Amino acid sequence: MCGIVGYIGHQKATPILIEGLKRLEYRGYDSAGIALVEKEGLIHEKAAGKVKTLEELLINKTFASHIGIAHTRWATHGVPSDLNAHPQVDHTGNIAVVHNGIIENYRTLKEVLERKGYNVISDTDTEIIAHLISMYYEGCLTEAVRMALSQVEGTYAIAVIDSRSPEKVVAARNGAPLLIGQGEGENFVASDVAAILRYTNKVVYIEDKEIATITANDFRISTIEKIDITHKVEEVGWTLEMIEKAGHEYFMHKEIHEQPETLRNAMRGRLNLEEGTVRLNGLTDHLDDLSKIKRIIIIACGTSWHAALIGEYLLEEYAKIPVEVEYASEFRYRSPIIDEGTLVLVISQSGETADTLAAMREAQRRGAKGLGIVNVVGSTIARESDGGVYIHAGPEIGVASTKAFTSQIMVLSLITILLGRMRNISYNMGKEMIEALQSLPEKIQTILDNEEQIKGIAETYYKHNNFLYLGRGVNFPVALEGALKLKEISYIHAEGYPAAEMKHGPIALIYENMPVVVIATRDSIYDKVMSNIAQVKARNGNVIAIATEGDTEIAERVNHVIYIPKIKQCFTPLLAVIPLQLMAYHMAVLRECNVDQPRNLAKSVTVE
Repeated sequence: MCGIVGYIGHQKATPILIEGLKRLEYRGYDSAGIALVEKEGLIHEKAAGKVKTLEELLINKTFASHIGIAHTRWATHGVPSDLNAHPQVDHTGNIAVVHNGIIENYRTLKEVLERKGYNVISDTDTEIIAHLISMYYEGCLTEAVRMALSQVEGTYAIAVIDSRSPEKVVAARNGAPLLIGQGEGENFVASDVAAILRYTNKVVYIEDKEIATITANDFRISTIEKIDITHKVEEVGWTLEMIEKAGHEYFMHKEIHEQPETLRNAMRGRLNLEEGTVRLNGLTDHLDDLSKIKRIIIIACGTSWHAALIGEYLLEEYAKIPVEVEYASEFRYRSPIIDEGTLVLVISQSGETADTLAAMREAQRRGAKGLGIVNVVGSTIARESDGGVYIHAGPEIGVASTKAFTSQIMVLSLITILLGRMRNISYNMGKEMIEALQSLPEKIQTILDNEEQIKGIAETYYKHNNFLYLGRGVNFPVALEGALKLKEISYIHAEGYPAAEMKHGPIALIYENMPVVVIATRDSIYDKVMSNIAQVKARNGNVIAIATEGDTEIAERVNHVIYIPKIKQCFTPLLAVIPLQLMAYHMAVLRECNVDQPRNLAKSVTVE
């Protein structure tokens, strides 16, 4: 992994490919490369580092090619290096391959190739694909790719060119996203629509175990078993402006500030105040089944897992349905008990997260109904789930998720109201919850308007290397999320804990002036949290409190207070997380980190 872009058409390929790579930089990567078919044959350039490094290699070179492929790599097999960067080329120098995913049997295939005299020079599993295609090549590139992939086990999205076939790009996928962009006298292939959105918003999503042969004027898709496939051409709703920074220094900053609007988008057309309930079109066909469910399993990874924990609180509190939250990577490798009446919800911003997708498929194989909560329309989870709800957050470019997290919580809140009204909550309660949700965008804006105070706190503590985040009840997952944001983008070690658990171990970490962030809003366990704060202060820790407006008592007991507006207790996370996002952002900027592209991280994790 991480980013693929390919072009064939009437324009020069190089500028289009380089621009596409720049559009994919947000996904996280450690090297980049390009391959073209010129008159003299296959040309390829690649380098460890950023796309800018690749551009510098190309700056004094002129290419006429109208066909090419390019890649940004996030290292899986082999360290980041010029040699391991993609494209990888076969021993003849005719075939170039770019690849996202992991080939699980590459060692076995490597041994077979080496016995046949092929010299494997890189540490990558991708080079194996190039040599396999070469081994099977008998004049037809598509058939050679088909034969090669029949030997491959694992996940892949690939694009292939051959200097002997300058009229086509061959692409294929299994478990990693890939799409075709349809133009006029030109076509594109990409792992992410952002790479090609400047040129077309018409796309076709390639499905697992399908191969596409793409020319300038057409494309043909078939299965590995040679069954022809026809897919619908879909129009992407995103615009180029939506993936620009719009005056912000970083995409993450822009996306934090977009949250009032993205929450409105998540609610738009879904609230039914007159009946105290909600309408979710993606669940309409499943209402009868939903009324009978006895248990919910929510599956997710990372930030989405934290949203799921908040969903667990909401669904158990208001819909009175038992809920379990599972890491997708763990769920898929054990034998989960799924019986009649079990609903599986999967949450993924990209809709392509490999572990989450595999877990959903396993749950469906065991007879569960799998519903998705995703952001990206047309993503694999959106297509393969039995139904679901889009969060409508728009493109999220920053690797560290912000607006998708709050939109996921919003959708979980809507599902809670829907299921709760089917079961036990009253019209008045449903109406009260809807009115609270409607008030959120304006309340979030008041927090954003207080950014300078939060930046000032960041300036006080950005040189510290350890933080502790504490919360209780529905705010415990917010503590987890705040700690995750800080370590993701600023590389400061941070841990989130239930506040009461501090004394069962983490209290040993508290030293003089250590910053401890505590979510201490006025709720049913406020006094308990105040006791936890006292324990930190008794050991000379510095407390940064997230508190409810009007709470003057807490200001006397902590070092810093960031106030958030009053809201119904269950929806506190949607407000409390905003200052934690801003604090992490400003600390990362002060530490001169690359906020949008944190080291070692990728936006969509499509490998195990």
